[in-house]
Amino acid sequence: MRAELIAFRRDLHMHPELGRQEFRTTAAVKDRLERAGLKPWVLPGGTGVVCDIGATDPDRPRLALRADLDGLPIPDTKRVDYRSTIPGRAHACGHDVHTTVVLGAGLVLAELERAGRLPRPVRLIFQPAEEVMPGGALDAIKANVLDGVGRILAVHCDPKVEVGRIGLRQGPITSACDRLELSLDGSGGHTARPHLTTDLVMAAAKMAAELPAVLARRVDPRSGLSVVWGRIQAGHACNVIPQHAELEGTVRCLDLGAWRDAPDLVHEVIDQVAGMYRAKWELTYHRGVPPVVNEADSTELLRDAMTARYGAHAVEDTEQSLGGEDFSWYLEQVPGALARLGVRPLGDTAKHDLHQGDFDVDEGAIKVGVELFTSAALLV
Repeated sequence: MRAELIAFRRDLHMHPELGRQEFRTTAAVKDRLERAGLKPWVLPGGTGVVCDIGATDPDRPRLALRADLDGLPIPDTKRVDYRSTIPGRAHACGHDVHTTVVLGAGLVLAELERAGRLPRPVRLIFQPAEEVMPGGALDAIKANVLDGVGRILAVHCDPKVEVGRIGLRQGPITSACDRLELSLDGSGGHTARPHLTTDLVMAAAKMAAELPAVLARRVDPRSGLSVVWGRIQAGHACNVIPQHAELEGTVRCLDLGAWRDAPDLVHEVIDQVAGMYRAKWELTYHRGVPPVVNEADSTELLRDAMTARYGAHAVEDTEQSLGGEDFSWYLEQVPGALARLGVRPLGDTAKHDLHQGDFDVDEGAIKVGVELFTSAALLV
């Protein structure tokens, strides 16, 4: 199926859809599963697909394989035949690969089940909106996709890992991630008389610098709690102190306990800094996702599965990332693990990263992912 799966991935890559808008992608996955004789169903929101392989057996909990469907709202800047055809949208995080890998594994496992060679039933979960906080995983969980599931596995493309290899880590492998939207308001006025105004530009600048700095001194440094701003906006003229300023950014955290305490602490520090400049403030704190914490037995299952197909040298230890992943919500319900799927071409020494318009993969990773999941299903 190598050629078919590569073609399927390229078709998805050319037609990226944003979170909860993945109607074309959902239809493509559902159609291919149905042509394989399976009976997939669509999640209640109209995007996302779930498909069972093998009959339900209370003595044999299902192994779930999860993929995410959505793309990103950024332009595709690559010069390839399969670049995005949708302006301002791209599969720049590898979700097209994740989807193709789970689809390919499902097609193989369906053949094995028909031959009586599948040791336990499997569930394929193609969820929407991974890029939309707090994540489409919650939609899927609400739709009871974990009923009867005993373990769940996933992969995520990693451009730092060579194709033919995976990265594994027991315990936390990603970080918590939240989003901040902060508004500051004041009287404004002439820049000749800042003492008669609420100097919102200065207040915004201090907030941008002081919130991360104070948080770094209020929590255990090992928790990795950090605020990084992505947008600051204030004013329209050089001699007018504005009446309104906005800041947006993310809160990231390595430690689950510190993540749970973060909202109260962020509110406290904002109130202190804003008070120094007599600025009124309003914060919208969007709770995102907790860290993905790989369970020990599931991590070893992925290690054994990869070793069985490619040898022990194909598994490398990986560090905890500051990126967020809503796969973490599944792991709050059932044991499981996420592996980093190598997509960097052999011999490529250039530095590549996710969420960039030129992101691409060595498509040999699709075969590796399919064999990893298939092997894991046979080893369970």
